[in-house]
Amino acid sequence: MRTHKKKYYGGKSKEEYRKELKALQIELVKLQRHFIEDDRKILVIFEGRDAAGKDGTIKRITQHLSPRETRVVALGKPSDRDRASWYFQRYVEHLPAEQEMVLMNRSWYNRAGVEPVMGFCTTVEKEAFMQTVPQFEAMLIDSGVRVIKYYLDISKEEQAQRLADRRRDPLKQWKISPIDEVSLEHWDDYSIARDEMFLRTSSEHSPWFVVQANNKRRARLNVIRHLLAQIDYPDAGDEIRAPKLDIVSKFDPHLIESGRIAG
Repeated sequence: MRTHKKKYYGGKSKEEYRKELKALQIELVKLQRHFIEDDRKILVIFEGRDAAGKDGTIKRITQHLSPRETRVVALGKPSDRDRASWYFQRYVEHLPAEQEMVLMNRSWYNRAGVEPVMGFCTTVEKEAFMQTVPQFEAMLIDSGVRVIKYYLDISKEEQAQRLADRRRDPLKQWKISPIDEVSLEHWDDYSIARDEMFLRTSSEHSPWFVVQANNKRRARLNVIRHLLAQIDYPDAGDEIRAPKLDIVSKFDPHLIESGRIAG
């Protein structure tokens, strides 16, 4: 039982995990104090397959931050008006103002993954997105928005287990969606779409960071470490900000070729 728990908490005991999480959350409070004083605008994007752990990671990041300067954005289905508008328009109103951190639980990258796989957009619409999103993000960065993009990567077996657990848990019924039901059927299609997204939208000024997320708690700790390391702030705990490179990696095509990203 003890071995199982150690694995469950990322090779740590429950107490060790909670102690490290608390220390990282204290650093996040320091970071927030700094970006408020410095009028910074921070946008953190989370993508990944269904049940990859986006909700849990975002919850641990925001748990002790000021709700006034921290917003989580998780948009639902686009309305008829949204579909008749410029694709990025519905996202623009949710971008961070000065002194804010916005965390997007899925984002405009729906058009690179869910929408083409599920037939919710045309090939022409997807291609237009792929060509324009680098320009859109460059404009955001030039205007002072710090854009940080994470993709939480899990194996097919892990996704199947998590979706099954979700269906059994009465407290997680709100997470179940029709798309969940066909996620595994479209595994290969999502893999192809994800790889194209990485290759066409990861750049030096706006790279993707790939998170090995089969172990939820290890992924959470290392995403927070990595996020803290992206921005300098006073009195930073430099040792605790160092993420494990085998857990969080800047995207490189070699990650696909070597099989380090789930196929």
